[in-house]
Amino acid sequence: MPEWEVRLSRFEQLRARIRRALASARPRSGSAGNPGEGQETPPADSLSLTHPLGPAEGESPTDGHPSTSSRDDADVPHGLRIAAAWSWRLIVIGVVAWTLIRVVGTIRIVIIPLIIALLLSALLAPAVGLLLRARFPRSLATALVLVTGLAAVVGTLTLVVNEFIRGVPDLSRNATDGIRQIQEWLKTGPLHLSDNQLNSYIEEGEQWINENTRALTSGAVSTATTLFEVLTGALLVLFATFFFLRDGGKIWRFIVRLLPLAARWRVDDAGRASWATLVAYVRATVLVAFIDAVGIGIFLVIFDIPFAFPLAALVFLGAFIPIVGATLSGAVAILVALVDSGWVSALIILGVVIGVQQIEGHILQPLIMGRAVAIHPLAVIVAIAAGVVLAGIVGALVSVPLIAVLNTAVRRLAHRRPPEVPPHAVVIASQAP
Repeated sequence: MPEWEVRLSRFEQLRARIRRALASARPRSGSAGNPGEGQETPPADSLSLTHPLGPAEGESPTDGHPSTSSRDDADVPHGLRIAAAWSWRLIVIGVVAWTLIRVVGTIRIVIIPLIIALLLSALLAPAVGLLLRARFPRSLATALVLVTGLAAVVGTLTLVVNEFIRGVPDLSRNATDGIRQIQEWLKTGPLHLSDNQLNSYIEEGEQWINENTRALTSGAVSTATTLFEVLTGALLVLFATFFFLRDGGKIWRFIVRLLPLAARWRVDDAGRASWATLVAYVRATVLVAFIDAVGIGIFLVIFDIPFAFPLAALVFLGAFIPIVGATLSGAVAILVALVDSGWVSALIILGVVIGVQQIEGHILQPLIMGRAVAIHPLAVIVAIAAGVVLAGIVGALVSVPLIAVLNTAVRRLAHRRPPEVPPHAVVIASQAP
């Protein structure tokens, strides 16, 4: 017999042995519930390999929730595992948010001017677009709009300061008369305070001022520092606003290109929608603030209340802080009317302020802002409170538009839909149709 035939027969014998071994290792078919009829009885100690007490009745040794990765996880209640998973994720989010707040607080002298510059850019962007459609160069159009806006702000401030300086003497005399009337009311009113009690309260106030003179004078350094920060921030706002208006599109495209390719279109879509929301918010806020200022200012002029124009300007600025700003600016107008013209005029101005606020809250805000920037009043109050705590008045100004922008961005990112293809994009098919 040739050698190759001998090797082939040995190979066939080896393969036959392997087949017999596999066939003997297979479980035999038989009754599922009786191990004596064709099924091998498992070893007595096999259960101890999975659990010392063995599985429960009707439970396989490997039974467990699909979310478990080990037997230890299966022994923990499902609700507790879900709560623990949520807890550590919330802790991580809280740590990241706390770190971000600390970083922003450290560099707030840069962050706050940039946010204000974004708000101003959203306000002035339509004017720049109008000049660009009129074939103005981009740099020239941006410079013209920025200079015009700056001149309007400076002119308004000049008129406010001049009227304030002109009316301070009369208001101070009226304030002195008002204080005397208050003193007389404290004596003859329900409190029945005596001259000695009034003098003691006045002396306590003077003593408090004398004791805190050092603290008051030591604040001069911080005031100088604050003045320096304000000037630095104002310059940064001007430069940032100019470049946001001129090169905003290029800056945004550069930021989007830093992201992974799969996320670029979704982030770009969310960013453009957020910018549209910011523009709509700023436009609507300016229009509502102008209507409030004109409405209250007309009644101030009719009742011959001093500082009608400065108070109207204060109402205009206060309207940028929803709910809270209008209340505070209206309270100042009421106090001025009380000091100058008595409680009758003050009550009339109070009614005017309440009426204007009701018109603003129930008609102007829903009609002008629309559903694109609709935010729940509770979210507005919480945002303003957090902004005041973190950054004072500036924080109150920027908190609500920041929440509006984040609301739009999160909604767009969470909305599962294919992004719109930009008109300038080139689509290449993977295969020929």
